[in-house]
Amino acid sequence: MTRLFAGTPFDIPPRCDRCDELEEACECEPLGPERLPANKQTAKVRADRRKHKRMVTVIWGLDPEDCDLPELLSKLKSACGSGGSLQGEQIELQGDHVSRVREKLKEIGFKVAK
Repeated sequence: MTRLFAGTPFDIPPRCDRCDELEEACECEPLGPERLPANKQTAKVRADRRKHKRMVTVIWGLDPEDCDLPELLSKLKSACGSGGSLQGEQIELQGDHVSRVREKLKEIGFKVAK
């Protein structure tokens, strides 16, 4: 990553907020969210019919703070070869992909409700 004033007299190297060392020399533990592991979360999957007889696969029941929903969405979209989006706390994939989604979620480590 390049800094705005890199190589000029105004260049100030970034420092750690906790130990005040240069970021390259900082040995602090990274501050990341403590997340519930995938094997302790249960996902629910169903297929819905929307207007104009379009099928949508809906995944819900996962806590958005304990699960990185955008990352999970991209994994499921690539596994199913379809488009999709986040709708609040639900993941919606275009098409009927219930069996593929269940398999992928189990492969990742989630429990899947019947």
